Amino acid sequence: MSPKTFHVKSFGCQMNVYDGERMAELMAAQGLTQADAVDADVVVLNTCHIRERATEKVYSDIGRLRKDQRRKSGKTPMIAVAGCVAQAEGEEIFTRAKVDIVVGPQAYHNLPDLVAKAAAGTPSLDTDMPLLSKFGALPSRRKVAPSAFLTVQEGCDKFCTYCVVPYTRGAEISRPFAAIVDEAKALVDAGAREITLLGQNVNAWSENERGLHDLIRDLDRIPGLARIRYTTSHPNDMTQGLIDAHRDIESLMPFLHLPVQSGSDRVLKAMNRSHTRDSYLRLLDRVRAVRPDIALSGDFIVGFPGETNAEFDDTLSLVDAVGYAQAYSFKYSPRPGTPAASIVEQVPESVMDERLQRLQAALNRDQHAFNAATVGRTCTVLLERAGKLPGQLIGKSPWLQSVHLIGNHAIGDLVEVTLAAAGPNSLTGIERIAEAA
Repeated sequence: MSPKTFHVKSFGCQMNVYDGERMAELMAAQGLTQADAVDADVVVLNTCHIRERATEKVYSDIGRLRKDQRRKSGKTPMIAVAGCVAQAEGEEIFTRAKVDIVVGPQAYHNLPDLVAKAAAGTPSLDTDMPLLSKFGALPSRRKVAPSAFLTVQEGCDKFCTYCVVPYTRGAEISRPFAAIVDEAKALVDAGAREITLLGQNVNAWSENERGLHDLIRDLDRIPGLARIRYTTSHPNDMTQGLIDAHRDIESLMPFLHLPVQSGSDRVLKAMNRSHTRDSYLRLLDRVRAVRPDIALSGDFIVGFPGETNAEFDDTLSLVDAVGYAQAYSFKYSPRPGTPAASIVEQVPESVMDERLQRLQAALNRDQHAFNAATVGRTCTVLLERAGKLPGQLIGKSPWLQSVHLIGNHAIGDLVEVTLAAAGPNSLTGIERIAEAA
C-alpha cells in the first residue's frame, strides 16, 4: 500500500538541514502529509557520518522507531536512510538494519521513485553521485521560516586526513549563479528575510571569474532580503574580495565561521590542512581590519592521532589569542577509509575527554565574554520563533547571538533593540523606542 504520511529527521550539519527540508518538499509534492515520527508511514533518517557516535545513533534510532510504532499502532514504518551514512555504508545498511531505502546525498531527488518501489516490495539503493542534477529535479520552494538555508556549493577537494566528506559528498562543485539567484528570490518571496549560503567549502564557490563575494553582491540587490550569511568556510579560500565584502555590503552579517582544527603546525600538517597557525591568525587580522566588530567562530578537533600535551596547549593558546564568539569542538573520531584512522599513535579516550573539557571551558569563557561585551549595544534582531514565556520571541542579532525579547511583534519582524543582559548562550533585548522629533 502506498504511504500517505511522512517524517524527515536530519542529523548533523546545516547542509543536512537544507537537504532534509528539500526532501520534505519532495514528499509533500507527491501528496504525502507530514506527521510525527511515531505516526508516519515513511520515515527518512537524513544522516551524518562525520563522527562514529552519529553513525551508530542512526541504527539505534531505527530500532527505537520500529519499537515505538509497534507499541502505538502495531504497524511497521517504511524506513529510508539518506545522507552521508547511506553514501558511506550503502548495502551494509540493508544487512545491519533491514531498511527499505538507502539513498545518498547526491541522489535524494529520486526519493519519490524509491518510495514507490519500496511500497511495491522492492528495497532500493541509490548512491550515485551525479553533478548537481538533483537541484533541477527539486520542487519550487514553499513557505519558509524568516531565516533560510540555501546550498550553493557541495563536495570537498581538500582531503583532510580525518574527514570523510570527499568520499560521501564528492568533489567540489558550484551550483550555477542563475539557479542560486532564482532560489534566493523564491525564498524571499516565501517569507525569508535572511539567507545563509551553505557549502562544505562555501567560499570555494565560483563561476567563470566570479567568486562568492560577487554572488553575495548580487544577492544583496534582491528586494526584501535583509541579511546574508555563509558557512562553512576554509581558510585557503578566504579571498581579499570576500574579506572586503564584509566591509562594503551592509546585508552581509558580521559573523565568520572559519574552522582551524588545531593550534599546532605539526598537527595541522598531519591533518593535511593547508594553513599554519600563523597564516590563520594573520588572516583573522585582515578580516578584523575591515570589520572590527566581527564575531568569529571555529571548529576544533582534540586528540588527533599523535597529538602531544604541548601541541594541545598550542590549541589553547590560539583560542586565547583569537577570543571566539562561539565555536564547535569535538574529540577525534576515526572514520574508516580515512588516512588518519590508520595512524598507530591514537590518543587514549581518557586523554581526549580531559582535553575536550579544558578546551570547551576556554571556549565557553570567551563566548560569555563576547556576549557580555555586546551589552549596551543597539542592533537589529530578526525574530524567528516563540519563546517559553508569554509574549516572548527569540531572534538572532547580527553576531548570531540568540536574543530574547518581549513585545508586540510577529515572527519575521526586524526590531531595533538594546542588548540589556548577557548569559553564556543568549542575551535579553529591550526594544529601542525612537525618540520623538
